[in-house]
Amino acid sequence: MTDDRKSEDTKAQPVWLITGCSTGLGRALAARVLERGHRAVITARDPSTLADVAARFADTALHVALDVRNEGQRNAAVTRALDRFGAIDVLVNNAGHGYSAAIEEGEEAPIRAMFETNFFALAALTRAVLPHMRARGRGHIVNISSIGGIVGNPASGYYSATKFAVEGLSEALAKEVEPLGIRVTVIEPGPFRTDFQGRSMTAAGRSIDAYARTAGARREQLRASSGRQAGDPVRAADAIIRVVESATPPLHLILGKVGVQRVREKLTSLSRSIDEWERVSLAADFPEAGA
Repeated sequence: MTDDRKSEDTKAQPVWLITGCSTGLGRALAARVLERGHRAVITARDPSTLADVAARFADTALHVALDVRNEGQRNAAVTRALDRFGAIDVLVNNAGHGYSAAIEEGEEAPIRAMFETNFFALAALTRAVLPHMRARGRGHIVNISSIGGIVGNPASGYYSATKFAVEGLSEALAKEVEPLGIRVTVIEPGPFRTDFQGRSMTAAGRSIDAYARTAGARREQLRASSGRQAGDPVRAADAIIRVVESATPPLHLILGKVGVQRVREKLTSLSRSIDEWERVSLAADFPEAGA
């Protein structure tokens, strides 16, 4: 193959912009995308953590400093992606972190900081990319949520709230942009073997004994399982790529056996509750005319 043909083939590959690539799922996805010959703007607050990946794929990778909470850095990342590759075909909003606390134990500052990263920054970067995708009439936005965005658990209420917000945003966005040729997928991983329970998780500064059997017990369970989770970040990355390459991608993709089980349990419980209380639910409407 000539160098010109290689250049043409490279240009034909989609361009990804991925946030939060320093560790975990983001890093695995960045590597797998580039290994497939796609082009990617890979980002982290400290871009030196990505230098090794970028060096392996000098022609197709661009590593950029991006704290997703920083408007200037968000705009700069989009501009650099367009300057380097001329397009953004796939935006993956992956950056995020957790906060472990019973609701009563929660502290205002870390709760708001988590919302800034997990939700408000995600929405802002999406808004920054959408005009470009609209102009081209195509694109794919992939928002990394969590099983915690579908099922709330003790000690994870505030984290779940950020991910429930991502779920609602993603569902609404999908309906808005589908006629414009833009697709949306929200990814819901279950427990995966990343550092999420380590560097990416903070905890409340106090614990209340009354919640020891609920929030406290769950915190201990999560700490004990850290590093032994069933989910494989590389396989998760491959699943995300498969969705993006699909002609009919799903709006929701659950990842991992535990995740599938938890969502099925939630749906079963919700369906049972709807059936049990249906008469009360329907009685809340105005009586039908003539009834």
